[in-house]
Amino acid sequence: MFILNHKGHQFWELYNKIGCQGFWKIMQPLPNGLPWGNKNPMHDDPKHPPHTGVTRYYDFTLSRGTASPDGFLKQVMLVNNEFPGPLVEANWGDWIQVTVHNNISGPEDGTSIHWHGLLQKETPWMDGVPSISQCPIAPGSTFTYRFRADVYGTGWYHSHYSAQYLDGLFGAMVIYGPTHTNFDEDLGVIMVQDYFHRPYFSVLKDAQFADNTLINGRMPFNCSLAARGSTCNSSDATYSKFRVRTGKTYKLRLINSGAGSIEYFSIDNHQLTIISNDFVDIVPYNTTIVTLGTGQRTDVLFTPRGNGSIWMRTQTSGKFCGGARSVAPKARAIVLLDDHPEDAIPTTVGYSPPVDNGMCANDPLNLTLPYYPIALPKPSVTYNILINQGFNATGQKLFYMNGNSFQGDYNNPILLLAEQKNYSYPYDPKWNVVNFETNSSIRINVYNNNTSPHPMHLHGHDFFVLHEGAGRWDGVSINHPENPQRRDTQNLAPFGHVVLQFDADNPGTWPFHCHIGWHLSQGLFMTFMERPKDITQRQIPLVMAETCTKWDAFTKNNVVDQIDSGLRKRERTVRRYVESN
Repeated sequence: MFILNHKGHQFWELYNKIGCQGFWKIMQPLPNGLPWGNKNPMHDDPKHPPHTGVTRYYDFTLSRGTASPDGFLKQVMLVNNEFPGPLVEANWGDWIQVTVHNNISGPEDGTSIHWHGLLQKETPWMDGVPSISQCPIAPGSTFTYRFRADVYGTGWYHSHYSAQYLDGLFGAMVIYGPTHTNFDEDLGVIMVQDYFHRPYFSVLKDAQFADNTLINGRMPFNCSLAARGSTCNSSDATYSKFRVRTGKTYKLRLINSGAGSIEYFSIDNHQLTIISNDFVDIVPYNTTIVTLGTGQRTDVLFTPRGNGSIWMRTQTSGKFCGGARSVAPKARAIVLLDDHPEDAIPTTVGYSPPVDNGMCANDPLNLTLPYYPIALPKPSVTYNILINQGFNATGQKLFYMNGNSFQGDYNNPILLLAEQKNYSYPYDPKWNVVNFETNSSIRINVYNNNTSPHPMHLHGHDFFVLHEGAGRWDGVSINHPENPQRRDTQNLAPFGHVVLQFDADNPGTWPFHCHIGWHLSQGLFMTFMERPKDITQRQIPLVMAETCTKWDAFTKNNVVDQIDSGLRKRERTVRRYVESN
């Protein structure tokens, strides 16, 4: 309990809530004094969680509202009236149970929540993707997610229904576990994002410019740039602030929770030590700028020095990497050292942004070695994916993966069909399902034949990153085959390639897609079906079919908006793109 409730006030809140007797019951000695016992991050597979016997309970109410996190008043969607949403915390091996109430109205909308980065090996039906693992949570109804915290580190959750998370349906998720580095204090989550003043479907329709960039939901906007007739007051907005002690070492959990930008994070005049990418610990190395594609997470160590106050920064940069698509591509937060006054404004100077070479790449693969080593197995199959961009008959821009632009059916989730031994969908190639049958280790060679970068995310797995670069892969070169980088989201360069591989150890139907919101709305999405005959052996809870019963009832009596090739229209239909991670 001390591991999860790491802030002192939570200790006393718990004691006061359940009393001395109840507190004693839950504070019985733990193996080695820790919820994960003797598990060691170097010697124990981080994908084999302990069984703590503990469930962490959360209750989410999703609703519309108004907010002005940067001073500009706009319509938003919120979790428990918070922006960003509340933090979800658990210890490695705990169960997490989240009851979601869909109170979205004015207008009504379906919804779902995806738990980004968790493997869901025991509960693939809880992945939270409409048309893949469930039907949407219908307006006015409630659904309870229950899954194990099966890896440890920094993750996040967000709506996977259309791109609702652009309007605020997202939050951070921290799974505490063994540590392979020394630090004095966990400073917590730092979420960076591009931010839009327009509703999410307006952004998807036109892939418009971001209006601002935020750190933990804050960054004062220059209201002279606001549209005429809007409500904007910069004095209502503040910078995020962090108080630290010089000489102490802090752990920072960085998350890019944005829609489309690649963020470059730094703290003026300080080196940062990278210790983890996504949910994978790595051998520590130093840098001054941390690169974060949309959906990626990186844990760093920071040891403040000097006196006064300093700027924490994130910025987008480059013609294709996000900088050219933002009105305000820079955000700042204040780091107060020791007892420096609360109202201090730093005067420190930031590092120069990375040179724009058009690659939008993560750090070189030779720097990012997993701390727990896993040798690359021989692939049982290699599958090539070609990403192209084009236009449909109405002139709307689409993305294609091997010739198909994805469009899902919210009323017929693929996982539930697979459980019924329905494994192929020749009648609807837009579902873009690749059946890998019984293959044991799957190599994916992706070539991006367009000018946009793509942070590619795979559900249900972390993957080996074997190679990346400009042009096409030579079919031979592999970085560190004895222990390649592993993560769940990797940047793919414009007119470049990335070669990934994952072990087929998680029977299910797993999305593989770009995490840029409008790219996903334009069809850059594919589903990998893994060991389909084993899916039929799963005991999928009846409550998953119940989501479809309620959604069917809603769509029978209500017109459902569909985004069709980037154009929103009114249509009596049950189909709609899956547009967010």
